[in-house]
Amino acid sequence: MPIKTIACCTDFSTNAKAAFEEAFDLARKYRAKLFLIHVLPPVINPLTTETEWVLPAEDTKALILNLEERMQQEYGSRLTGQIDYELVILNGHISSEILTFLEKNRIDLVVMGAYGLSGMGLVLFGSVAKRVVHKAPCSVMIVRSRT
Repeated sequence: MPIKTIACCTDFSTNAKAAFEEAFDLARKYRAKLFLIHVLPPVINPLTTETEWVLPAEDTKALILNLEERMQQEYGSRLTGQIDYELVILNGHISSEILTFLEKNRIDLVVMGAYGLSGMGLVLFGSVAKRVVHKAPCSVMIVRSRT
């Protein structure tokens, strides 16, 4: 299977950082383009009305700018000049956004941590990794941190 495009999903957790290391090594080995993806989940408070579920556009823009800076500092600074890469910030339901991106961009391999920062979210909403494994249009590599 030729690997020309790799996506690595990050939530900045320990497992996501381990996934980044694997994805970076694979991208170098196969000379593949690496897409680093972070999904900004919708802010939902079940005690508010529907009109209050969405952040004002100014807050979302500032948050996205902060995420872009963080991704560049943590990942992009290591990749520049080494491989072809793109930092991607998506907004919406995490697993749905990832799956849509994988299909649209014809990704050959997605690399992600076994679990991330979601904690209680895993109990309430299920595992993002599990959903991606079951529905991805490409091969999936799940990475666990060794620490």
